[in-house]
Amino acid sequence: MISKTKFSVSLLLIFILCAFSVPDKTKLNIVFIGDSITFGSGLSTPTSSAPPVHAVSYLLQQSGIRDVEFSNQGLSGKTTVDFLPFSGKYFNNVITAADKFYKDKEGMLVFSIMLGTNDSAIHGPHGSPVAPSAYQANLKTIADSLLTAYPDCKIIFNYPVWYSPNTYNTSKYLEEGLNRLQTYFPQIDALVAGYAITQKGKVFLGDRQAFAYFKKNFQTELIPETGQQGTFYLHPNRKGATTLGAFWGKAIMKALK
Repeated sequence: MISKTKFSVSLLLIFILCAFSVPDKTKLNIVFIGDSITFGSGLSTPTSSAPPVHAVSYLLQQSGIRDVEFSNQGLSGKTTVDFLPFSGKYFNNVITAADKFYKDKEGMLVFSIMLGTNDSAIHGPHGSPVAPSAYQANLKTIADSLLTAYPDCKIIFNYPVWYSPNTYNTSKYLEEGLNRLQTYFPQIDALVAGYAITQKGKVFLGDRQAFAYFKKNFQTELIPETGQQGTFYLHPNRKGATTLGAFWGKAIMKALK
C-alpha cells in the first residue's frame, strides 16, 4: 500500500515536472518595417514569397511558438526619413497594422526593422544621402514612438544587406552608397546599447550576418537587374528571400530568449 504522504509527494513531483517540461507556447504578432527588400520587390508573388513570409515560416517551426500573425510594411524606395512619425502616412500605416494586433491583447507585439539601403544612396530616395548620425537619430525617433504607443512591445533592428557597388537604377547608389551603408552598422549597435540601459529588454540587435552572406552568394541569391552601370544586384530572389527570412526569424527567436 502506498501511504497518503508518498502519494501526495508523487503528485507534487509530477506537477513540477509537467510545469517545467511543457512551457506555455507564445503567439507572436509581427510588424515588418522596411523598403523594397522587405516588400519582396522583384519576386513574382511578394505576398507569399517575400522575406517576412519566410521569417514567419521559420518561427512556426520553432519550439515554444504557438502561432504567428504578421503585417509586411515594406515599401519600395523608402528611407528612415519616410517612416518618421511626423512624415506622413507610412508611420501611420505601421500604427494601423500594430493596433489590429494590440487590441486583441493576445500574443507579443514585435517590430522587425531593416532600413538603410535607400538612406545610403547618393541621390534619389527621400532624404538621401542620410548621414550616419542622422540615420541613428531617425531610428531612435521611430523606436521611441513605437515604445510610447506600445510599452510592452519588442523592437529588433537588423543590419541592412549588401548590394553590388555598381547599383544604379532610378536612384544612384554605387560604391559610395555601399560604403555609407556600412557606416550605419555601428550606429545600430550604439542605439541598441543605449536602449539596453534605458529600455532594458525592449530593443534588440537583430541580424548581422546577411550582409556578408549576400556579398558572397549574390550570384545565386540576388536578382540580376539592368541598371545605368550594367547588371547590378540588390533584391533577393526566391532563394535569397528564404535565406533572409530565416536570418530575421533567428534574430526574433534570440530576442525572445
